Formats: sequence, structure tokens, C-alpha cells
Amino acid sequence: MFSLLFPIIFITVFGSINPGKPLVMKLALVEGSDTSNVVLKAIKAISNISVVTGLSTAQLKEDLDKGRITALLNITADEKPELIRHYTVHLQAAGASGESVGMLETEINAAIGDLNQKAFPSNLSVASVEVIKTKGRVYKSIDFILPGQLGFSLLMAGVYGSSFLLFSLRKNLVLKRLRVAPVKRRTIIAGEMLSHLFFHVVSFIIMVMLGFFVFDFTLVNGFATLVEMLFFSLFGLFIFMGIGFIISGVVQNENSIAPIANTIVLPQILLCGLFFPIENYPHWLQQFCDILPLTLFVDGLRKIAFEGTHLVQLPLTIGGLIVWTFVIGSISVKSFKWE
Repeated sequence: MFSLLFPIIFITVFGSINPGKPLVMKLALVEGSDTSNVVLKAIKAISNISVVTGLSTAQLKEDLDKGRITALLNITADEKPELIRHYTVHLQAAGASGESVGMLETEINAAIGDLNQKAFPSNLSVASVEVIKTKGRVYKSIDFILPGQLGFSLLMAGVYGSSFLLFSLRKNLVLKRLRVAPVKRRTIIAGEMLSHLFFHVVSFIIMVMLGFFVFDFTLVNGFATLVEMLFFSLFGLFIFMGIGFIISGVVQNENSIAPIANTIVLPQILLCGLFFPIENYPHWLQQFCDILPLTLFVDGLRKIAFEGTHLVQLPLTIGGLIVWTFVIGSISVKSFKWE
């Protein structure tokens, strides 16, 4: 559920969202508003603005108060005669409109500015803006979301899967029976990791292929990038499964596993950039987030996939993961219990 199905659902939902698509705002013309002027035509031409007409006064007020429309629109012509007719655009908004009113005002001013440029092409100006766009890779939302969900999948499968499974084997005296066999503790742990590795590889490939073929996830070097991501994910597998082994070794009953695991997992989910960038956090919190294993793992995946960074070019990231692997691995072996 949490190591494969949830990440796939999350990737599908957020991969289908187009972050470049502007917010659609609905305007309602009030009764008696001028509908034949050039300003209204320019507003209607804005792609993310929808102008509705024919609503009663009571319906307009209700829709505005409930946030169904962004603002009421009334365009009036000034009474003072001029060579070119001048209009005033009246916008009436309510608290339910939120910050979209400011965006609406900006877009209408931009449309009026275009009209002014057409009507007065020789008008004096202090400066002008020229934008030059060059071709390059477009960083899409799926390029941020999918590596985060790969980390989420590995975290859930490693911590929860390993802790519950190993505790169950110990509770049912399976490990006690294995103790009489010539099997070392590290061999049992390694075998458990290998069995999880097979499932992880299958899940990993399914999620990456879904993102690549359906939502255009960026794999800079194609299959070679996928292979590097798989090798890199081994660090996450060892760390998160090791945490699960530690939990199973310190708890005394099965009911204690979930609270302890949640205490470890939930802060990492919130702090490690799975769903939104950690750059939005205060600087002091970013420094703490940067040393967490899930942050190192997810950031490394994003660099490999989108930037085409090779493993040898990530010495600090891999060094940090190696330190976490050594620390967690040592504790997990020492905390292992046969019964």
C-alpha cells in the first residue's frame, strides 16, 4: 500500500497537474455594464479569465460571497469627451476571493497596457524589456515529485516492513530455531535485505517507467541514468531497513512498533523535501534537514535524473549516506535479538 500503491497514485495525480497553467479566474458583469468597448474585449481575450453574464443581482452577491466568482466587473466610460474614449474598470471583490484579486488586477493592467501600446505606439518611455529565451531542459513538477516518491516508497518499505517482519519472526520463535543453525546475525540481516531488494527493484522500475512514459520524467542519459539511480538507491535501502531492524530489536511488543516508527518516519517525510522544497524553510532548519538521510537520498536522485550527475560527482552526498549506513548498520547488528 505505502511502498508502491500510494507513490503511484501520488505520481499520477501530481504528474497530471500542469504547474505552468495559470489560475482560472471568473468575472461576472454587473447589470448595466458597457459590453461593447475594447477594454472588455481585451479582458475576454486573457486565457485564464472567464467572463459570465446574465446573473441576477442576488445571484451575483451570493456567488461573490461564497467565492464562486473572483470579482464583479463593471466598465464605465468617462463623461469627459476626449479624442480616444477613456474607460474605468471597476472590480468588486470579497474576502472569499483571496489573493486571486491581486493577480486579476495585474493581468487586467497588462491587457490595458497592451491596448495603450497599440493606441499610442510612439509614446515616450524610460525603458523597455527584451526577453531572450534559449532552449534547455524544462524542469517539470514530475522531476521533483517522482524522486521524492521513490524515497518515500523506500522509507516506508524499509522501516515499517522490516520492523514488523523481524519482530514477527522473533515472536513466533522462527529466529530462535535459526539460532541453532550455523547462521550469523549479519547473514540473516543481509538475507532480509536481499529479499527486500528484489521487491524494491521491481517497484522502482514500475514508478520510473510510469513517470518516464506517461508524464515525461527526465532521464538525462536514458537507461544509464536508471541504472545509476538503482545503484544509488542501495544506500537508502540499507539505511531505512537498518532503522527497521533497530526498532524491532528494542520494542517489547508489536503495539509499540507503529508509534516509534511514526516518530522517526513522519519528521523525515515533512522535512526532507518529498512534497515541497526545503528551501522554503528557515535557514537554521534547512541546515538540520540537509544532514538527514532521506534528504541526501532524494536530492541525489534528483541530481542524477535531471542534471545527469554521475555517482562519482556526488562525493559529499555519497559520503554522508555512507556514514549513515555505517552508523545504522552497526546499531542494527548490535540490537538484533534472537528471541
